Amino acid sequence: MDVPLRFGAELRRLREDAGMTLQQLADVTSYSRGHLSKIERGTNPPTMNLAQRCDAHFRAGGRLRRAYSAEVESAGTRPKPARRRVIATGVGSLLAAGLADGGKNGHVSDGELPPRALYQGQLEQMKQLGQNLAPAAMLPVLRSQVSNVIALATRSTGASRAGLLVTASRFAEYIGWMAQESGDEPMALKATAEAVELAQAGGDEQLADYALVRRALVTYYNGDGSRTVALAQQAQRSGAPSRVRGLAAQREAQGHALLGDERACGRALDRARDLLAVAEDPSGNPALGTTQLVDPVSMVTGWCLYDLGRPREAADVLERECRRIAPHALNTRTRYGLRWALSLAAVGEIENSCETARELLAFMTVIPSATVRTDVLRLDREWSRFRGSAVVRGLRPALANVLNSVN
Repeated sequence: MDVPLRFGAELRRLREDAGMTLQQLADVTSYSRGHLSKIERGTNPPTMNLAQRCDAHFRAGGRLRRAYSAEVESAGTRPKPARRRVIATGVGSLLAAGLADGGKNGHVSDGELPPRALYQGQLEQMKQLGQNLAPAAMLPVLRSQVSNVIALATRSTGASRAGLLVTASRFAEYIGWMAQESGDEPMALKATAEAVELAQAGGDEQLADYALVRRALVTYYNGDGSRTVALAQQAQRSGAPSRVRGLAAQREAQGHALLGDERACGRALDRARDLLAVAEDPSGNPALGTTQLVDPVSMVTGWCLYDLGRPREAADVLERECRRIAPHALNTRTRYGLRWALSLAAVGEIENSCETARELLAFMTVIPSATVRTDVLRLDREWSRFRGSAVVRGLRPALANVLNSVN
């Protein structure tokens, strides 16, 4: 049986084998020489961020990540998972409620019925609004629209009814995302389950596959790389359209990055690029996943590079891609911009990191996000290593406001 590695001893061995001094390692990781010395002696605890960077620098194949995880587990201090739950299916449905009341509560006039395309256009407008409004503020409007579309579906037949049910499912899926962003886990579970049921009632099975991609996002934010990979691979084995499988391949890459498997991450990103390059779903259903990124695979590549312990390369990619995001897409700019700021902080470019994050933190007080909060917490830890910096001290109140604004 292998004896678990002690992180500090393994770090020292790798450093000395590479002929590096503590100061040289400090320059590479942007941690202080004294702090690294204490980690090597076992006086200070390591962090996963340090393990990722050193694994990448020494090409250690995940040895330091495993040593870190073993130490955390043996000490009984494993970080608690983020407050997320796995998206489930099979609970009660809005469809049943709609059929039960015969569409009477749907607020649909007795005149000419609006076409499915009208509601699809409204959904796109809702998603645009969701880029600039707090998730909780979006939920009442979205719920009303789901009820409207379901009510209309109950009064329709054939292909028209099926199409409206699928459209309702996309509204419900977006409700699930807004609920997750607002930190309301029960609502996220319920809405996503209803979305799957509505889609299946309309003859569209792909949303059930996309639910696996959403579940993989939950496990990713919980730091469970293995489960993220497993769920994403399950979605790719389905008969879902290329877009869903491409989004799943992106999520798989993120899982491999958490595990430190750079080759598998690269293969998944290549597969994602090939799949997402294929023409959109010919059914005319609203697109699943974000539509705010010019090159989503490149953006996810930058995201993965940070998790692989290569923040310098991550910062370069994220800077390029973040500059391509439309100015009105505040939620997307904040999500990826803060990961860019995090990468800059990781390489010691603290002033650039603070300048990048300054406006984004202001956005987060208006558009709070339970998922983006994960990176805000990481940014807080990175900045804490530069307490003496005036620019860091100046942003501390804004950082505290953001952390207090999201449950």
